[in-house]
Formats: sequence, structure tokens, C-alpha cells
Amino acid sequence: MQTIPGLERDHELLREVAEGGTSLEWMEMKKIKYYTNAFIFHEKKILLGFKKRGVGLHKYNGFGGKIEPGETALQAAGRELEEEAGIKSSLKHIGVLLLFNEVEETAAHIDVYRGDGFEGTVTESDEMRPKWFSLESESGSSDTDTVPPISFDQQWETDPHWFPLLLRTNSFEGELIIDWTGGNCSRVNGGLVRWKGQKVLADQATLGF
Repeated sequence: MQTIPGLERDHELLREVAEGGTSLEWMEMKKIKYYTNAFIFHEKKILLGFKKRGVGLHKYNGFGGKIEPGETALQAAGRELEEEAGIKSSLKHIGVLLLFNEVEETAAHIDVYRGDGFEGTVTESDEMRPKWFSLESESGSSDTDTVPPISFDQQWETDPHWFPLLLRTNSFEGELIIDWTGGNCSRVNGGLVRWKGQKVLADQATLGF
């Protein structure tokens, strides 16, 4: 398995579960920006936010953003969750994503968190409109009659390659090369060029890829 820039430390602890795209070489990370992304689970549902502005406009995603100076990743994840959805949760670090952006020669290091349950009232913010999605796959169930199932058509193109690990609570690390297109930052969208997904060897759960 190829060692990816940024994941050398954990190379021996990972097992490859997905790979695809072009033969484009992985880029060296000349600059790294740090972000968080938190996903809340409750009663066989997942809470996603519809992005109302900025990067990812009109897509569903978790709740997160930049890590501010002096914050830990966990503190930033909790702050962003409360700012964007009005709730708190006991968050567990579940994975890391590295997004390579050739346009800016920058890698986004995203710490992914999972929260099972929450406190407070889910509230729409200026940036995100929260919405529950069902984790039940059976059509016609009492849950899917009122709560829609997850639709990857409304999410980032990268999500299908690592979301199954999040749903199964598997620890994971992934690398994705994104081709950013569009001149307006508020409407920029990413085309997936190459991807590699990995999971921690210590967790031997069946993945279903």
C-alpha cells in the first residue's frame, strides 16, 4: 500500500478499503489547514446540515469549520456544532480526512467526530439548515415514512467512499484529491479526481464496500 503524504505515522496501522480515480500522483502538502466535521446520531437517524452559504452551497454535510487559534480539534467541533445547529453532544473522534487541493497547493486536514445523542433543541442557523435522515434501509418502515433516507446525490461526491465507515463507527483515515472548479468561492464545487480510503486494522468489522 502506497504511503500517502501526511499519513506516514499511521501507515502500518491501516488497511486499504477503497481506491479509485485517475493515476494522478498524490501531492506533497506544502500547506495544511485544519477543520472539523461532526455528525450526530439519534434513534436510528443522522443529523445533516443543508449549507446555505459558502463552500458546499446547497449540499448536506456534517457541522464543522476551521479550528481557531488556541482551540483543540474537539473544542472546535463542539463550538461549531452549537453555532450551526444549536445543540451539544459528547463527541467521539472517529476519523481523519485529507483533501488535496491542487489549485491552492493546500491540504485540508479534517478531524471527523461522531456524537450519539445530543442536548438542546436543533435550530437552524445563518449557515446551516439541520435535517434528520433515516438510517433504516427498508422502504415502507415507520421511520422512512416520515424521515427521508440518506441521499448521496445531495452530498459531496467524496462521501460514498468514507460514509459507510462513519455509519459503522469504524475508525478511518482517507485521502482525496479534489479538482476545484468555479470562480465564485461561495459556489465552488469539487470534482473527485482520486481517492483512497483506509481503516484502522484493530477494528475488524465487516465494511460492506
